[in-house]
Amino acid sequence: MFALDEIDKKILGELLINSNRSNRELARAIGVSAATVINHIQRLESAGVITDYTVMLDFERLGFELTVIMTVTVGRGKLLETQRDIAKLPYVCAVYDVTGQVDSIVIAKFRNRRELSEFPKDLLAMEYVERTNTHVVLNTIKEDFRMVDNLR
Repeated sequence: MFALDEIDKKILGELLINSNRSNRELARAIGVSAATVINHIQRLESAGVITDYTVMLDFERLGFELTVIMTVTVGRGKLLETQRDIAKLPYVCAVYDVTGQVDSIVIAKFRNRRELSEFPKDLLAMEYVERTNTHVVLNTIKEDFRMVDNLR
């Protein structure tokens, strides 16, 4: 585990809110010099804590009106390979290797029922997928993996 100091936490919190700001703006927001921000960000990137910079999208506004949570059971000792294959599918947002009665949980987003209808069929066509169970999300109360408040 990488040890974060208070400046690291402040920088990460600010980047999670808006990663499009300049180092000067970040420095002003947390009360340090731009050089300090640059040094900390480089250290966080080198350590693999910061892996990428991206934007947050409202997928519903882009036409992805259906979110599903699918459980998947995989057989014959090919779990990781199958999970990696599932992760490559275009509608997949997340693949989790989990404990319990199923092997994986998959989160995916679709524009319409036709796209959703094809997805479990595609999974079941995979050689080692034995079973799927699809849960359609009716309402999204919160969907934000940034965990901004946990860094403060």
